[in-house]
Amino acid sequence: MSKFLADPAPDAAFWSEQMTRVAADADVDCFMRIYDHFAPRLKRYLLGQGIAPAQAEDLVQEAMLRLWRRARSFDGSRASLGTWLFRIARNLHIDSLRRGASATAWPDDVELLQDDEDGELGTSGPEAFTDHVGLGRAIDALPVAQARLIRMSYLESKSHSEISNELGMPLGSVKSTLRRAFAKLRRGLGGEA
Repeated sequence: MSKFLADPAPDAAFWSEQMTRVAADADVDCFMRIYDHFAPRLKRYLLGQGIAPAQAEDLVQEAMLRLWRRARSFDGSRASLGTWLFRIARNLHIDSLRRGASATAWPDDVELLQDDEDGELGTSGPEAFTDHVGLGRAIDALPVAQARLIRMSYLESKSHSEISNELGMPLGSVKSTLRRAFAKLRRGLGGEA
């Protein structure tokens, strides 16, 4: 059994080091460790967004290809590798929806997110906040209903329809409450309103 397989839970520093080796030396072994760990997680996330399995697989492959090509733009001091990769996958999904006829299926708050044109993690999407120490406090400072919806949507990756069904809340109310909550959260974390 390899040392990597014996380690049950590599931490953010481990993954940052793997990315450093990919960026500096095009280290295929490090890339494969990253791929083996994150690809299944990305696929589960995308499937949870209601994406067809074949499309989810394509988006995972594209996300991993971007990781390889843009490894030098990764900055472990700004975000964990997981956050960076999930942001890439989410942006690829948004781009595919914009190109396809199903663009209306994406939540209305998509305009609040910043595209990842340079492969660098922006600061306006919910994934950008996950590395901030104050995220929990900022969410807790929201009204209870807004905090619950933020957690369900962005941290549990539930769709607006799933939240609506689970809470017995009209879909339009879920969307508008999330938009207001997200704006307050951004202000609470020092972002633009």
